[in-house]
Amino acid sequence: MDELVAKIVATTGADATVARRAAALILGFLLREGPPDKVPALIDALPGAREAIAANPGSGAGGVMGVFNDLTAAGLGMGQIQGAAKAFVAYAREKSGAAVVDQIVASIPGLSQFV
Repeated sequence: MDELVAKIVATTGADATVARRAAALILGFLLREGPPDKVPALIDALPGAREAIAANPGSGAGGVMGVFNDLTAAGLGMGQIQGAAKAFVAYAREKSGAAVVDQIVASIPGLSQFV
């Protein structure tokens, strides 16, 4: 998770604590909303992802707006949320491949507008 957190910090300017929470909230959102045949493998490809989700469960509110609200509550502004999402997607593509990540993004209504 440290590499992902560093990418989010570099992209958003948020501090590391906020970036770590953002990464965990995005992961938890994907686990709840994404295709169950694709997301677990993505999470397993990201070192420390399962522990991060467990430590930062978020509100559990559904859909893109639910995670948007969680990210806002974590201290990110709109531009930072988009930056965090883009940094996350780029990192996930590096670790698990573009095809898998693109399929996950395409399967979640409204997500593509943030990445």
